Amino acid sequence: MSSVVDLLVKDAGLLVVDGDREIPGGWLAVTNGRVAAVGPPGREPEARTTVSAGGRLVTPGLINTHHHIYQNLTRSYAPAVNGTLFDWLTTLYPLWSALDEEAAYVSAYVGMAELLMGGCTTSSDHLYVHPRPNLVDAEIRAARDIGFRFHATRGSMTRSVEDGGLPPRSVTQTTDEVLADSERLIKAHHDPEPGALIRVALAPCSPFSVTKEVMTATAELAERYDVRLHTHLAEDHDEDAYCLETYGCRPVEYFEDCGWMSERTWVAHCIYPNDDELRRLADAGVGVAHCPSSNMLIGGGTARVKEMRELGLPVGIGCDGSASTDHASLWMETRGALLLGRYRGGPGAMTARDALDLATRGSARCLGRADELGHLRPGACADLVVWDLHEVALAGALTDPVESWLRCGPARAWTTVVGGRVLVDRAEPVLPGLADALRDHGRIARRMQGAE
Repeated sequence: MSSVVDLLVKDAGLLVVDGDREIPGGWLAVTNGRVAAVGPPGREPEARTTVSAGGRLVTPGLINTHHHIYQNLTRSYAPAVNGTLFDWLTTLYPLWSALDEEAAYVSAYVGMAELLMGGCTTSSDHLYVHPRPNLVDAEIRAARDIGFRFHATRGSMTRSVEDGGLPPRSVTQTTDEVLADSERLIKAHHDPEPGALIRVALAPCSPFSVTKEVMTATAELAERYDVRLHTHLAEDHDEDAYCLETYGCRPVEYFEDCGWMSERTWVAHCIYPNDDELRRLADAGVGVAHCPSSNMLIGGGTARVKEMRELGLPVGIGCDGSASTDHASLWMETRGALLLGRYRGGPGAMTARDALDLATRGSARCLGRADELGHLRPGACADLVVWDLHEVALAGALTDPVESWLRCGPARAWTTVVGGRVLVDRAEPVLPGLADALRDHGRIARRMQGAE
């Protein structure tokens, strides 16, 4: 470590390095966007910039493994809020057909600001409606403008309602269009190097929205370019019925038949696999994005997280779409995982540290980045959060700052750092384009919802 570091975060009440090391009163030094050192109080190096944690909890940045950011343009849309998953989708697809490059950019900019405020330093996004070209490029441009760590997953739908699917033709594409644009995006934007801010994964929406040809060809394309795969899987009982009727098998069997059962893959929700299917997913190393709030609001079940982790599946946290969850706070989702885990399995089934591990190291495994994300060991990407809870909320919470972080609340990110850059300071985003993005977002949302 050089004599003067780029950034020093000091005076933490507790610094959580990873699931095995916590440092009371700790500090963390950053050089060239990487964690250079961590230590106990009294050994702090000199730094060009110093952030005082003020006795607050400091953790690795939270990682979002499943999202549909563009949906923040149709949050809490009244005609859809009380429907089933399929009802909800068919109500909103026509609105989303208005998505264009400006809307994709603005929704991404606002959505990433919201994620940063909720302690998220890395997010994937599953953009699967493509009524117009270059929508994923627009999201990536927003991430670069902000300096946010972003895994863009190129979603797709080819099976419209005319072909026995759910979406209208206006938001689907042909197989050739999907595969050509997937390859273009990888070549244009995917950065395989360590510390990358931008990566690309391939993500057909679901078994009921693309053909088998798209599923298998996408898996082959991902293998050729060494990128990851993502999709929804086993999310709803209607999906079971659809796959049995259309393909003559259950969703997990179809998923495997398409060549997706591999360590390259992580899936969203995964609520309804049976015991044998769960073991097969675990044996293959498939990761799961657990989405607590979305599962509860849509009215379905929830992933068997405790059993999944015992089997060795990588399990991370996802906030899911901004029109099903209606927020993008990874703190809320991590707290939801704590509550749901205990609700399902009793008080011993999930602790606050377990939930934090899901949102950091578990999520990093899902994205294939466990070596450099999800922890604060020297050499890791310098992605971290200083958390703030009001002193009224913390009154009496004296013995365990990690449990207090999720049991008390609400918590907010006081400081969010991505790659050594401070992007939230004193609970406010440090994003010069945010005011303009919010103004444009309001205009576009009103137009899309017919509320002008």
